[in-house]
Amino acid sequence: MNNFKILNQINNYKDIKTLSYDQLRELATDIREYIIDITSKNGGHIGPSLGVVELTLALLRVFDPEVDRIVWDIGHQAYAYKILTDRKEQFKTLRQYKGISGFLKIKECPKYDHFGAGHSSTSISATLGMRIGKDLLKKDGYAVAIIGDGSMTAGQAFEGLNNAGWLDPSKFIVILNDNQMSISPNVGAIYRYFNKIITNEAYIKSRQKLKDLLKKMFGESSAKFARKLEEFAKGLITPGVLFEELGFTYIGTIDGHNLKDLEETLEKIKTIRGPVLVHVITQKGRGFKPAEDNPTPFHGISPFDKITGTPIKKAITKPNWSKAFGEALIELAEKDEKIVAITPAMREGSGLTEFSKRFPDRFFDVGIAEQHASTFAGGLAREGIIPVVSYYSTFLQRAYDQVIHDIALQELPVVFAIDRAGLVGEDGPTHHGVFDIAFLRTVPNIVITAPKDWQELRDLLYTGIYSGKVFAIRYPRGTVIGEKKEGFNKLKIGSWEVLKEGKDLVILAVGKYVKKALETADILNKYGFKPTVVNARFIKPMDYKLLDELLKINEYIITMEDGVLKGGFGSGVVEYITDNLYFNKVLRFGIPDRFIEHGKIELLEKDLGLLPEQMAEKIKKMLLNSNYKVVC
Repeated sequence: MNNFKILNQINNYKDIKTLSYDQLRELATDIREYIIDITSKNGGHIGPSLGVVELTLALLRVFDPEVDRIVWDIGHQAYAYKILTDRKEQFKTLRQYKGISGFLKIKECPKYDHFGAGHSSTSISATLGMRIGKDLLKKDGYAVAIIGDGSMTAGQAFEGLNNAGWLDPSKFIVILNDNQMSISPNVGAIYRYFNKIITNEAYIKSRQKLKDLLKKMFGESSAKFARKLEEFAKGLITPGVLFEELGFTYIGTIDGHNLKDLEETLEKIKTIRGPVLVHVITQKGRGFKPAEDNPTPFHGISPFDKITGTPIKKAITKPNWSKAFGEALIELAEKDEKIVAITPAMREGSGLTEFSKRFPDRFFDVGIAEQHASTFAGGLAREGIIPVVSYYSTFLQRAYDQVIHDIALQELPVVFAIDRAGLVGEDGPTHHGVFDIAFLRTVPNIVITAPKDWQELRDLLYTGIYSGKVFAIRYPRGTVIGEKKEGFNKLKIGSWEVLKEGKDLVILAVGKYVKKALETADILNKYGFKPTVVNARFIKPMDYKLLDELLKINEYIITMEDGVLKGGFGSGVVEYITDNLYFNKVLRFGIPDRFIEHGKIELLEKDLGLLPEQMAEKIKKMLLNSNYKVVC
């Protein structure tokens, strides 16, 4: 390791318990430098983790993770925690293929990673379950949830708070890590509420004076009465009473970078009966000036220059799929004032930053509230507005009930732009967007599409906006394929496109796998096989007329997709073959029935046998085993 004076002496969190505060501050600096060094090479969620180094140290000095439960919401903030819980050396492999995960993961470290999470707002519910579980089994230990202010905009966080207030468990602590920043800048009434608490100087000063006065008047024995008086005072001058009304003892605000105050506060609240919420103020990106000055891109970032903070990127002449979507939506919105864009806290990631600037009155960032985003879109559609809701595929899973009941059942014309479909790389199994085809394909009244290239993305967006239907467009992470043309073309819903004519063998591919299908076909040509290649851009409804024709003249059917095989596009083809009494031989390529780990997409695809040469070899083997006649 680098020349870290204190960190090199630390092998485990137990080693920090005897350090002085001066040594702890030096250790905090070492940890930050180590995080910056590794993430500059591997990429990662640097900003959130830099902001909670002191909080992590305080937690690990006051609580024992081998007995107590420490649950980090999402895991974006958990790098320091990983380093101090037996993974200091392994941290060098962060987010790398076969290395440690960028998120908390029970299988990676059952002893310390008490709950895995890649999506926000689950920590309170999970930690409450652990606390009640300990009570039922008569086990000792505290249960501590650390949740960000951005994550508190999600409904599940308040469901957990509400239930905890009702159950009234002791030794249950929620730490609100307030850095005034999620991925995109926080929005909504909850954000304004937290900001009001922080900036209410009158409350902060008066609270301390009131506490001192009550202590003199009533002493320690009248703590309960004093607390009631304090609650009354809070209700007069600050909205902090919200948590008290939910049944929590509210403590805050605390400087999240003052180790001594943090540790003393955490130690004292261990004696409070009932659930406690501690409001801690931290700075996202603390200790790395580029991240402090510009926190949004440093929430999650690719490898970067350690000095300047500038991302290290290969020369790219084309936009990524997200940007291409955003640009197309702007073009269409310029001509139609009914078009609006909605995102659940993913403005930058979904390519909607420019749209939000151009059309501020027609852009809605609803915060980390995926369910609300869909139902809100349904309400807009009911009034004749054309809502386009942009989700990452993995986050759309949270709105599944709303897609079914609030959109599809009522046949409300909402367009779902599903970003990061397929394998996404280093963020791993919590972020791979491989389930959307399977879980959407079962829903009536929905059109599901996947563009093969840049222009087809534009055409499908145009088609969806003016289809009058529930319309989903899924596209991958990375640089867009192909070129764009001027304008837009309306595509016939359910139409496929034959890209290459062949004989006896047909490859049906969706999305980015259309390009792989063409590459696979070129390899098969060298072996003497002549496959037909079809761009199955409409996953639902399929082009049944063309499919019937293909099934009658091709004995062998190959499907390719970047989603799960169970219930996916290939399953739909097999269902049609079975239901219509065809007897074609089918080989499907896609994601198998297991969660896929993190790593570069190319390495993951190789591991899954999804590279063109691997697929060509498997197809060749199938054909030769079936006594296929080679056409030379």
